[in-house]
Amino acid sequence: MTSQFHHRRTPEGTMDNLFEPLTLGKLKLPNRLIMSPMTRSRAPQGVQGELAAEYYAQRAAAGLIITEGTQPSVIGQGYIETPGLHSPTQVKAWRRVTDAVHDQGGRIFVQLMHSGRIGHSSLYPDAALPVAPSAIPSGEKIFTPEGLLDHPTPRAMTLDDIARTVEDFVSAAKNAVEAGFDGVELHGANGYLIHQFLSDNTNRRTDAYGGSIENRIRFAVEVAQAVTDAIGPERVGIRLSPAHTANGIEESDPKELYTALIRALAPYGLAYVHVMEFGSREITQLVRAEWPGTLILNPHATPEETSVTPESAAAVLDQGLADAVSLASLWLANPDLPARIKAGGPYNQPDPNTFYGGDHQGYTDYPTLDS
Repeated sequence: MTSQFHHRRTPEGTMDNLFEPLTLGKLKLPNRLIMSPMTRSRAPQGVQGELAAEYYAQRAAAGLIITEGTQPSVIGQGYIETPGLHSPTQVKAWRRVTDAVHDQGGRIFVQLMHSGRIGHSSLYPDAALPVAPSAIPSGEKIFTPEGLLDHPTPRAMTLDDIARTVEDFVSAAKNAVEAGFDGVELHGANGYLIHQFLSDNTNRRTDAYGGSIENRIRFAVEVAQAVTDAIGPERVGIRLSPAHTANGIEESDPKELYTALIRALAPYGLAYVHVMEFGSREITQLVRAEWPGTLILNPHATPEETSVTPESAAAVLDQGLADAVSLASLWLANPDLPARIKAGGPYNQPDPNTFYGGDHQGYTDYPTLDS
């Protein structure tokens, strides 16, 4: 699979490259502006409501929407009021969302996110411990209705647990297709379960899933293989965050680790790899060189910026670092982001107080240019 973009430099001061069409899997994207996954914690009992359908449909002008992290199983939940995709009720609720997006001409992938040790017994009906590659706590805290609580020491997964979790990803991916999604993104970043297997400070296993790089990438590759077998590679992407220290992660060998992982994933023909950049552009360039297919980059801000801008997003494409660019808070606050970029702004400022939980405020009430 080769890139559809030939890195044509855009004239100084324009951002035309953001509006080049792109083929991603079997989808034809009208632009290269991707809506990054963002947790919003507005799904009571793991079920999306009507507001979620409105929220995502408002942003259907994105080349591709990638939803908030969605748990593939009960034990995969990491935060309060995050959505799931493991029950018929959840599938039906998500169907309202995908129908709303498609009715507006959009395209939408769901991000499948198993949180691993970033969970808490209070989230699970049987008060179970969260699971992880090894019984090592994150050292972080979780916000619960009872306030901030420490993440507990997780239970180390057995081989049966690992096999069952791979099947949970497969089942959730099949549910995603039933719910009308155009595809799924496997969350292998930000310190959640797949990332916990990759990292040598969270994975201290002595079996086939731990120790060497070959063993630590095994779980990620098995999930990718199983999900692509189940729903087709053109419907599957994966998100990675090399060297990211989120949720207590430390990687001693990121260059070697991600070179091996990308090479192992390449034969499966995934629709894309989605890199969340954390500090090191060198690793982004490494992934770009190794990955034969479409690369989406969620770039870090330049030293001159407090956050990523449309101009720096366009520069990523100009430099040939990626085929498409994912943005987060700009999409959160600007449902008509492509129109605003074409008009040169202005841009709504996101309200951090309404990022997580709540009602329509800070969710579906950001104005458009013509409102």
